[in-house]
Amino acid sequence: MIVKVKKALIPMPGATANGSFAYKPISNVITMQTRTVAVNTPLKAMPIRCPSDFSRRQTEARASGRYLGIGLANFVELTGRGPFEPATVRITSSGKIHVLSSAAAMGQSTKTMLAQIVSAQLGGDIANIIVTTGDSATSAIGFGGFGSRQTVTAGSSAHVAATKVREKALAVAGHLLEAAPGDLDITGQYVHLKGAAELKVGLGEIARASLGVAGAYLPAGLPPGMEASEAFVVNEMAYSNGTAVATVEVDVETGGVKILDYIMAHDCGQVINPAIVDGQVAGGIVHGIGNALLERMHFDSSAQPLTTTLAEYLLPTSMDIPEIRIVHHCSPSPLNPLGVKGVGESGVLPTAAAIIGAVENALSEFGVKHIDMMLRPEKLWRIIQGGNS
Repeated sequence: MIVKVKKALIPMPGATANGSFAYKPISNVITMQTRTVAVNTPLKAMPIRCPSDFSRRQTEARASGRYLGIGLANFVELTGRGPFEPATVRITSSGKIHVLSSAAAMGQSTKTMLAQIVSAQLGGDIANIIVTTGDSATSAIGFGGFGSRQTVTAGSSAHVAATKVREKALAVAGHLLEAAPGDLDITGQYVHLKGAAELKVGLGEIARASLGVAGAYLPAGLPPGMEASEAFVVNEMAYSNGTAVATVEVDVETGGVKILDYIMAHDCGQVINPAIVDGQVAGGIVHGIGNALLERMHFDSSAQPLTTTLAEYLLPTSMDIPEIRIVHHCSPSPLNPLGVKGVGESGVLPTAAAIIGAVENALSEFGVKHIDMMLRPEKLWRIIQGGNS
């Protein structure tokens, strides 16, 4: 399916006057084979069918021998566990910007996230940024990737460090251009006078000037070098939250479950990169579908595992995934300078509960009130035949 991003958020080139993280809404369309996504759309704008409408459809379906059910699940997640994840931002004499972080990347686009955060302060050119993560040769202290924490911890450290480097770069550039730092801005690989882009100096020249020359004063009276290190300390965790609604159809002859519709509205604070967040949430939802319907470890009487390959331990495929609709409702966290909350586990948390609740609702006339996961067809068939859970 086509993923339609209606109001994506991307960092503006440069930063605001007070150095805060700046974004602007854009119109964008991303093509992927998954679902329709409305980014940063108010919850009330989503076309969620009301319960009375579903009750009517459910009654009509049962009259024709079909069993539909609807389930809802809420979640709240602790994210951004501290105490910190340090980062260093450095402009080299070549003009390249290096970001060094102890954050351990494991598929959640950590490098893209850090590059985007730093670029918002230092020119907006992500291609000019080199990110190194999880390397003990450059970052000796770190706590690793877990608990949906990398953007909150490492991202905040990179943001604060980049802000400090920005201030220093503008001060040195002001010395070279004989202009007040407040009259300057950074675009691409140059610092230029606002309103007169031809009056500019390259980031590489600024970095070289910051190192000084023998027998001369350092420019602007600043310490040598164009870099800053920061370890933003997280004492209070940010809470992501959301709601998922699943609609299913149960085949009472076989016990098979088909997910007809799935919508999730969630709040992970400020969305740094919509495509990354969409991928994290959609991937988590697919994982949750596997938890609810397919994945289970089987053991024999002597405790030997019987599900030792993916032929026995089933994972969801594209045939098992419905159209997924995701709503991002943004309420920035006051606990970090980016306003972000973690999103790595948001998709998976409510999914199994919503699907199982929908199956229980579909089978309510069979006396079903509670079913333990996971929902194997033969398990559901026996419940239907026996009239109890």
